[in-house]
Amino acid sequence: MRVVVVGATGNVGTSLVRLLSDDPAVTSVVGVARRRPDLKVPKVEWVAADISRDDLEGPLAGADVVVHLAWVIQPSHRLEVLEAINVAGTKRVLDATAAVGAAALVYASSVGAYSPGPKDKPVDERWPTEGISTSFYSRHKAATERMLDHWEGEHLTTRVVRLRPGLIFKREAASGIRRLFLGRLVPPPLLKPSRIPVVPRTDRLVFQAVHTDDVAEAYRLAIVGDARGAFNIAADPVLDADELARILGARAVPVPAQLLRVAADVSWKAHLQPTPPGWVDLAVGVPVLDTTRARTELGWHPAHTSGQALLELLEGFADRAYGPTPPLARDGWVAPGVTPVTPQAVKP
Repeated sequence: MRVVVVGATGNVGTSLVRLLSDDPAVTSVVGVARRRPDLKVPKVEWVAADISRDDLEGPLAGADVVVHLAWVIQPSHRLEVLEAINVAGTKRVLDATAAVGAAALVYASSVGAYSPGPKDKPVDERWPTEGISTSFYSRHKAATERMLDHWEGEHLTTRVVRLRPGLIFKREAASGIRRLFLGRLVPPPLLKPSRIPVVPRTDRLVFQAVHTDDVAEAYRLAIVGDARGAFNIAADPVLDADELARILGARAVPVPAQLLRVAADVSWKAHLQPTPPGWVDLAVGVPVLDTTRARTELGWHPAHTSGQALLELLEGFADRAYGPTPPLARDGWVAPGVTPVTPQAVKP
């Protein structure tokens, strides 16, 4: 089986190509990314291509399965750039997948595609995917879900799988995630779990996390199996204020959602941090996910709890951990007298 992974150098892609390399059912892997990495993985060859403008039929030629992970969330002040890659770029990947005649397409959707929903009971994959209107990320994920609906209806012989994970964390993604969401507003040492004294108790600020390696395993199962349709991917327990306080040994302090939104809005407009307020709307809006279908039909069972995934990321923040590809590269922030963490010291 020849697998082409579009967006193979990011948080999920780096874990996925390693898993595919070890899978005897996979004979070769093509990793497609805007910037060719130095990372060497058995059975993996790298191709540089920008999905918004470069030829994609060449890199996808001969694919049995195409996995589409490529997505950007920065620069958040330039929505036209994000839409050109996320939405128009996805259409170009779909067109190329059809042109090369791949037997299967596995697409990276997200919890962010879902319409507002309950936090007190999980929803399954039938919940509407119209997104959260004030979040560009959610709008783009919802738009690509509609695009995929149409494409799937026109290509009935192609097996289509959509994975909709919660928040995805691993240690070596720490620098990349910090650049995308926190910028330089918070010094990394302050993000060490033992140094976080309080967590916000905000109405509906309840979310689910999952370790990147566990998400990669869900993709692997979708690639080598015969599953079709959408699958929610998240680990237990659900992370609310009480659970976060327990995990971190912190105290939960009431904080109105509107205050979080205003703080995000003001600091984003001032270019103090890169996260627009739509992310707050997304966090409090999307529902809690029921993962029964993934466990029963994919045979997926996460090896990490949601708390373990979160703690690994926070420790990675504090240690300035980074990965071996451009999206996961070291962010350059070094405290005086501190030796930076090298890729070899980062847990794969």
